[in-house]
Amino acid sequence: DLVAGFMEEGLLKVDPDGNFIPALAAEVPTTANGLVSDDGLTVTYPLRAGVKWSDGADFTCDDVLFTYTAVSDPASGAVSTTGYDHIESVTCADDLTAVVRFRDLYAPYLTLFSAILPRHAAGEIAEMAFWDINWFPVGTGPFKPVEWVRNTRIVLAKNEHYRGYLDHPRADYVVVRIIPSREAGKALLDAGEIDILWDLTEADLPALAELSGIVVHATPGPGSERLVLNLADPAVGPTDGPLAYPHPILGDLRVRQALQVGIDKQGLVNELFLGATRVAARELTLGWAQCDIAPSVYDPALAQQLLDEAGFTDADGDGVCECNGCLYAETGAPLRLKFQTTLGNRLRAEVQERIVAELGALGVELVVENIPSAALFGSWSSRAIRTQGRFDILMYTTRAGVDPHEHMVGYWHSRSIPSAANDGAGFNYSRWVNPAADAALELAGDSTDLTVRAAAYQTVCELVDAELPHIYLYERAEIHATRSGLTGFRVNPWAAQSWNAAEWDKE
Repeated sequence: DLVAGFMEEGLLKVDPDGNFIPALAAEVPTTANGLVSDDGLTVTYPLRAGVKWSDGADFTCDDVLFTYTAVSDPASGAVSTTGYDHIESVTCADDLTAVVRFRDLYAPYLTLFSAILPRHAAGEIAEMAFWDINWFPVGTGPFKPVEWVRNTRIVLAKNEHYRGYLDHPRADYVVVRIIPSREAGKALLDAGEIDILWDLTEADLPALAELSGIVVHATPGPGSERLVLNLADPAVGPTDGPLAYPHPILGDLRVRQALQVGIDKQGLVNELFLGATRVAARELTLGWAQCDIAPSVYDPALAQQLLDEAGFTDADGDGVCECNGCLYAETGAPLRLKFQTTLGNRLRAEVQERIVAELGALGVELVVENIPSAALFGSWSSRAIRTQGRFDILMYTTRAGVDPHEHMVGYWHSRSIPSAANDGAGFNYSRWVNPAADAALELAGDSTDLTVRAAAYQTVCELVDAELPHIYLYERAEIHATRSGLTGFRVNPWAAQSWNAAEWDKE
């Protein structure tokens, strides 16, 4: 996506604040400007006039039509057809007007057509995987490819057919170097051999702080590291929900609440991340749909009280609470939970150490058993522990896109619980069932009004905060670094960092 962003464009793009803005379209379609019908089923895109492809051919509505045809044709092998399967037709009222008709309302309609394909430079749709433009794209963006040395570099030159060519792009060339590691990248940046190093992590901040002549661009992003709690009994295996087989420990809300207030999240952010990000409290942290949820407050005394109320006390004085009148576990069963994340991630290991110590002081025994990413994030057919529900607590990051609907439905609707009936579809790994959340998500999916939809997502965020199928830890930061002489670089948490490459320059 990052390299494609130098060369390719969609009908719309997203600014750093999460607003849709025109790219190849001349205007963002809404019901307010009359470009979306009252029933939400017809969307009209007026297209920007005078746009040319990098080979000099004219961009027209026919390219939009071709893009839809290629993506929706099963023979093309397109990786994702999400959203396009809701479209009934795409027609061209004229060369500069595309009309998209949906068979049913698709609330995230603005996310479609994020890249447009050139009909004249493509090939047969059934041969899409082998098109020449897969390797040397013909695009409408500010740069065009001139050299690709596999596993080494991609050289891009200023596109002389780009609109506003006399002023943009400001750079004549961009060289994308392919490097083996972030450590190698930091050394190259320090030596002045590269101007931009992107996709850094919080663990890189201490080393970056020691470099001179470097600007660190760090801002909270839309992703949150969180604890995913299994509300169903992992010994039973995959079920449609937790109600019939509740987790013997995590099935009690009071235990989940104790875990929430028993973790010093602000201390974690201050000490491990040097304050570069924020304590997390909600699924949607940025953009037009962001939720308003207050972070939890660290209160170990309250955590201990909640555990006592839930019937988990340390009667034998061994430092681990046992069930003494709890709801679901057997009497005398220890408050012991398996705590898993991706193997070999130093930052996550440090976070785990803090959480294990803090909750251990309350009598909660967390057993760390980390596994490779492939085993954690694998598919239903591979019997990965996440999809199959064979875990207690997982820790990882996930994030919604600028339009969060598919993400919110995937994580929080009861129909998104992976099961044999739906062949493991959905991301509701906590197996959380809440009819009010289901209703709010369905309301959001039945409207094109962003205000209505944002209010519905707020309802879901409040219900998640009340019932705690996830415990949010910290918002993942978007971290990139540049040489101090580079100008025009702006972090955009919603897009690849090439999103405004036309503005980049060197002093």
